[in-house]
Amino acid sequence: MLKGVGVELVEGPVEGVGGGPAWEVVLSHPPVELPSLDLTVPGDFSSAAFLVVLALLGPPGPPLTIREVGLNPTRTGFLDVVRRMGGKVTVEGLREGGDGELRGDLVVEASELRGAQVGPEEIPRLIDEVPALAVLAARAQGVTTIRGAAELRVKESDRIRAVVTNLRRLGVACEELPDGLVVEGTDGDLAGRVESFGDHRLAMAFGILEALSGGRVKVADRQVVGVSFPGFWEMLDSLARPRSRGFREGEGTRAGGGGGPAAGPGGRGGWAEGEDAPAWPEGRRPPVITLDGPAGSGKSTTARELARRLGFRHLDSGALYRALTFALLEEGVPPGQWPDLTGERLDALNLQVEPVPGGFRLRLGERLLGEELRSQEVTRLVSSLAAIPGVRAWLLARQRAMAEEGGLVADGRDMGTVVFPDAELKIFLTADLGERARRRFREREGREPSAEELAEEMDRIRQRDLQDEGRLQAPLRKAPDAVELDTSHLTLPEQVECILRHVKRLTELSEPGSIQS
Repeated sequence: MLKGVGVELVEGPVEGVGGGPAWEVVLSHPPVELPSLDLTVPGDFSSAAFLVVLALLGPPGPPLTIREVGLNPTRTGFLDVVRRMGGKVTVEGLREGGDGELRGDLVVEASELRGAQVGPEEIPRLIDEVPALAVLAARAQGVTTIRGAAELRVKESDRIRAVVTNLRRLGVACEELPDGLVVEGTDGDLAGRVESFGDHRLAMAFGILEALSGGRVKVADRQVVGVSFPGFWEMLDSLARPRSRGFREGEGTRAGGGGGPAAGPGGRGGWAEGEDAPAWPEGRRPPVITLDGPAGSGKSTTARELARRLGFRHLDSGALYRALTFALLEEGVPPGQWPDLTGERLDALNLQVEPVPGGFRLRLGERLLGEELRSQEVTRLVSSLAAIPGVRAWLLARQRAMAEEGGLVADGRDMGTVVFPDAELKIFLTADLGERARRRFREREGREPSAEELAEEMDRIRQRDLQDEGRLQAPLRKAPDAVELDTSHLTLPEQVECILRHVKRLTELSEPGSIQS
C-alpha cells in the first residue's frame, strides 16, 4: 500500500532471531505526508480458496472463474500445492492494482487429484488454507501429508485436531500429528455431521463437502462464516447446484468421486445421469472391466471415472508396480538383484493391498503410500522391475484375487490379455501420437507444451510404444475380443459414456465376453 502511494521502501529476506528466515523493510526517506488513493480492494485469497475447492471437486463441466482475487505471492502457496496435486487452476489477467498489489482472475476446472507432501517451508504462504487443503486431500488419490503447521493449534480453534475429528466422522482415514496431519484420500461415500468449533474456516471447508454431497454431510453452527465471508452459504448454494453429482432425486449426490449410494463391488453406485444403475442378473457377480492401451491414451483417468460411476473398485496396476519398486528401494535391495527375487523375498517386504470403497490402498508395513510412488527414482526403475517374470507372476496372483467378487475396473497394459483374460468387458483405448504426448506433458507440467516440447514428448512416447510392444513379457497388444475406442477427439465424459453403453449391454447378455464393438 505504501509503495502504491509512492513511498520508497527497500525490502527483502534476512536472517532473523535464532538464525531463522525473516523479512526486513527499510523506510529510507519518510514522506511528510501521504497522498490520497482510490482503489478497489481485491478479493481475499483465503476466501476464494473455498470456491477453488468447490470447482476442483465438482463434476466435469464449464470452468469456474473467480474474478479480481488478490494474488500477492506471499499468500498463494495454496495454488502451488493444488497444481502439484493435479488441480487445473490458471490465472488470467494478472496485473498490478493501484495499491501495488497483484490481482487477477482464477479459472478452475474439475480435476483428478493426487496426494502431495506439504512441508514447513510452504506453510507460511498457505497457513489459512490448510482446512480447505485437507478437504481436497480427502478426495485426492493417495496420501497427503502436511507438516510444520503447529501454528494452527492456536487459531480460532485447534484446527489440526478439529479437521482430523471432522474427517474421521465422515469416514476419512487420517492421522493427527503434533505439527500437521496425514489424510488418506477416498472415493467412498462421505456422510455425517461435523462441527465448526466456532471457526469460520472450518465451517466453509466442510461446507464445500456439504454442498457437493447433496446434504449427506451436515455442518453445525453455520453462522460463524459471517466473520470473514457474509453471504457464503447463499453463494455456495447458487454455485453448487449445477456442480453437485446427483443421479436420482432422493438418493444423494457425489463429491469429487464418492458419495451417493454406498459404493462397492456389486453396489449400485453411480450410473449415467438420469438412468438407473444396471441390475446384474441374479446369481451372477458384477463384471470385471479392463482398460488397456498405450501410454497417454487416458486409461487411468477414464478407469477411475468409470469405476466411480458404476460404484465399482478401481485397480491401478501401475501403482502396484510402483509400490513394489518403492518397497525394494526402501529395503535397500539393489536393482541388479531384482531379477533373482523369489516369492518369499517379495512376501517379506510386507507390501499390503487393502480394499477400500472405490479402490485399493497400498501400505508398506504401517506406512500408507502416496506421493512417494511418483518420485523420479521410482519412475526411472519401475519399467525394469515390471519386465521381470518372477515379479509379474507374484503380482498376478494378487491382482486376480482383487477381482474374485467382481465389480472391478482395472487399467494397465495387459489387463485384458494376461491378468484378466476372462473379463466380461475389455476396452482398448487409443489416441493419435500427438494427442497422447500432449496429455502426458500437461499431466506432468500442468501447462500446454510448446511446439519443441511437444516434439520431444512425442519422441519419448514413440520410444515407449516400441518398448511396450517389443516386451518379451506381456507385450502391449489388443485382446482379440476387446472393444477399441479412439479417444483422440473425445472428452473424458464422452469416453466414459461410450464405455457405459457397452456395460449396459452386459445386463442383456447371458454369456460373458460376447461384447462386440
